Amino acid sequence: MKAIVFDTPGDAHQLHLADVPEPAPAAPDVLLHIAATALNRADLLQREGKYPVPEGASAILGLEVAGTVLEVGPEAKGFEVGDNVCALVNGGGYAQQIAVDYRMLLKLPERLSFTKAAAIPEAFLTAFQALHWIGRVESGNTVLIHAGASGVGTAAIQLAKLAGALPIVTASGHKHERLFELGAAICIDYHQQDFAEAVLDFTEGQGVDIVLDFVGGPYLNKNLACCATDARIVSLAALGGARVADFSMAPFLRKRIQLTGTTMRSRSDHYRQQLTADFREKIWPHFADGTLAPVVDTIYDWEQVGDAHRYMASNANVGKIVMTIGIVDP
Repeated sequence: MKAIVFDTPGDAHQLHLADVPEPAPAAPDVLLHIAATALNRADLLQREGKYPVPEGASAILGLEVAGTVLEVGPEAKGFEVGDNVCALVNGGGYAQQIAVDYRMLLKLPERLSFTKAAAIPEAFLTAFQALHWIGRVESGNTVLIHAGASGVGTAAIQLAKLAGALPIVTASGHKHERLFELGAAICIDYHQQDFAEAVLDFTEGQGVDIVLDFVGGPYLNKNLACCATDARIVSLAALGGARVADFSMAPFLRKRIQLTGTTMRSRSDHYRQQLTADFREKIWPHFADGTLAPVVDTIYDWEQVGDAHRYMASNANVGKIVMTIGIVDP
């Protein structure tokens, strides 16, 4: 089969199509023809040699897919040849085929296209984990969502609103209009405003109950400053660096703040299967009735993978960047 590969870590121009071995499904696996995949920051980092592939994972880029079932393993349940599905995967999405454990699959509602479905698994499962499993979101909570225009950010805004929480979002000013449409209560331009001051002003000094952070060290002290008592900070990345300057434990102790770090790709298969099952039960039906919707910024053909990576690196997108694999699916 064809897949997108790179020979040595480096720039996006090294990405190219090549012949690779077809996947060998295990008994619980379903073999998929991949119609679309979506980009994630981890793809760029892995391409640059800054994201080691976990043991046992595919070295091929791509952490989420949408496509059609080609074969069903003898231990796989609930799926048939011809079913349209999407899934969070542990690599291998930039290819024509992939073998996926059936417990990771989400069957597509009739109205959901492949290009939209490919934009769901990584963003929404990550946001669901951060808000529900780690953040313990409740109706009436206030949630500060950094990188609100990212795939996870746009998912988190919708999931917070669905849970009855109030989403407060940081993002570049020109992206605010779309984020308000998704349900943001307030958008803060972090280029122009001190987000901690803006959060405390909006919450009348009370602070927020949950913080979803992607920036890391440079934001920690300000995150602590705008936390309410018993707040939960969920750290999903350290794009701004891992070091913290002038750090004090005092706010943690005084406010009883919890800080939890998480990455999805390092989780066990069992954990990810359980998370998907919970998501399937509690959240997935809302895509069928239109309450939730993936946010797709741009669609590329996979032969334009270099352009897609460069566009993601520019931080210009609102929502997900999707690549189609031999299909036309608007």
